Amino acid sequence: MRVNTFFKATLICVLALILSSQSYGQKVKVNSDLKHWPAGASPQEIGKRVAERFVVRPLPVAPRKITYPEVCTWYGALTYAKLSGDKKMEARLEERFKPLFGADSVLINAPNHVDFTVFGTVPLELFIITKDQKYLRLGKNMADRQWAPPEGNMINPNSKRYFDKGFTPQTRMWIDDMYMIPAVQVQAYRATKDVKYIERAAREMVLYLDSLQRPNGLFYHAPDVPFFWSRGNGWMAAGMSELLSSLPKNNPDRPRIMEGYKKMMESLLKYQAPNGTWRQLIDEPESWCETSGTGMFTFAMITGVKNGWLDKTIYGAAARKAWLGLVSYIDENSDVREVCQGTNKKNDRQYYFDRQRNVGDLHGQAPVLWCVSALLR
Repeated sequence: MRVNTFFKATLICVLALILSSQSYGQKVKVNSDLKHWPAGASPQEIGKRVAERFVVRPLPVAPRKITYPEVCTWYGALTYAKLSGDKKMEARLEERFKPLFGADSVLINAPNHVDFTVFGTVPLELFIITKDQKYLRLGKNMADRQWAPPEGNMINPNSKRYFDKGFTPQTRMWIDDMYMIPAVQVQAYRATKDVKYIERAAREMVLYLDSLQRPNGLFYHAPDVPFFWSRGNGWMAAGMSELLSSLPKNNPDRPRIMEGYKKMMESLLKYQAPNGTWRQLIDEPESWCETSGTGMFTFAMITGVKNGWLDKTIYGAAARKAWLGLVSYIDENSDVREVCQGTNKKNDRQYYFDRQRNVGDLHGQAPVLWCVSALLR
């Protein structure tokens, strides 16, 4: 009897292994199509909804200022409008900007910190669309001031040391920086074709990769905060994707950045949740599914597949699953749910678990529009 039980148990284990290996072998057959979508999930439909939700949003009222989540959403709405050929949306997004050349200019922060300087991405995108020089002057000035001497930037203890080595004095070694800094510098390169801007961004990215990327390909929120926070890692993924999309093939820093990017994407595959999303703390299975980081990782994977940096079968399937998972969190008001609130760093695991889960927060709206644009490219 015991022998029969033993053999039955062994047989069950063997069958499980066979089935799992067959299942694994079938992974190559899963849907990796990034062009055809179920009704309501196409990038055109989602882009229209989320951009419409943003464009009617009023500008802040002084003394409040325009913050980086609004900048990132504005930029995403503009790229969606351009790529979809939605001229009416382009015009509405530009009209929203025009008051900032008048009395509402007080809403623009001085470009003396990464979170403020990223504002330059919007006028630079408007210049690329309209060729109006006033947008170029505003955006280019912000990109230039990011590399101004420390006295012209928000002071931190290491400003001069970084500046003396050719980096921006706004360097602070937070992973969030690696979207904020490359975004405006890459946009300045796209607008002017002056390689100094993108070369700056590439050198800065290598500094952060060499200093902060962990052996598993992910990034702690900060050197003194050993947690793989989703949106923080998302900024890195999105920043590398934007940079690599425009970085010349002969740039000496490109191989190192591509290495860091691919290492991160490989790690993210392992932590994708069954519903296609990623969690608030990426490697914590009991952590909640968070949409802003998910959107940024989805954008990075779509961009990699579209540019041929990533295997289309493997990463195309992951990106499709992620996109469908992400859009399932968009409610009837075109607001994204389960968005982690603005988060400072803290060396406390529970702090990240307990962060507020917002609806319609622009931290979550922006990456949906980036994904839309990546799918339309």
